[in-house]
Amino acid sequence: KQWYQRRVRGNHEIRWCNTFVQMINEMEIKPKFSIVCGDILDAWPSKWPKVRDRQKADFYKIFDNLDIPLVCVCGNHDVGNSPTTESVARYQNDFGDDWFTFVCDGLFCIVLNSQYWEDPTHIPDLAEEQESWLDAQLEQVKSGKYRHSIMFQHIPWFLETPDEPKVYYNFPQPFREKMLSRFSAAGISKIFCGHYHRNAGGWYGDGLELVVTSALGLQQGKDRNGFRIVDVGAEEITHRYQEIRNIDET
Repeated sequence: KQWYQRRVRGNHEIRWCNTFVQMINEMEIKPKFSIVCGDILDAWPSKWPKVRDRQKADFYKIFDNLDIPLVCVCGNHDVGNSPTTESVARYQNDFGDDWFTFVCDGLFCIVLNSQYWEDPTHIPDLAEEQESWLDAQLEQVKSGKYRHSIMFQHIPWFLETPDEPKVYYNFPQPFREKMLSRFSAAGISKIFCGHYHRNAGGWYGDGLELVVTSALGLQQGKDRNGFRIVDVGAEEITHRYQEIRNIDET
């Protein structure tokens, strides 16, 4: 039954992803890049390896048709809730680095693996390496060389307010406050996340916005399948949620 449900849902998600690619390719002014904020594949690395291989093949086939660059962010379904050196190595082999930066027209982008914060039990060295690397990137943010500096990760720090209680989909206090303060002080203006399968987000102080975007696939709230369009201006970054058109909800 589980396999059947995954296959039926997978067929829907193939259609939704193909529609997304078509919508992007038909835009008169195309985005500079597209980014998936984690859970690139659904099947867990250790539990459903054969299903995962089929999903990976579908993913490659669909997004090979995308006319703009695609950036991948690591999520819990990509390396497991408790990542291991093996699951991380497999992710890196399939989708590339799990933390890195890139610059696009003066926009400094930091991509992180939030699973290293969620549970570093089996990968303490990798988690420490990401932390040291992140310190260096935040120094780059402080340098003032970039118009805007933003971050991408899978798990949100919070869903609506920075002082909300701990639930499955966010990080606990006081770690949450420590990290948000760290990012805000450096000059990060936006943190884009996934994981929640709903649209959410809020502000930490006046300068740091956390944006949680729902999914192209499975929805767990009242939102419809979609993606977020982000406009980067000289002075500010704005964004809006775009529903996938003509979704077959049956």
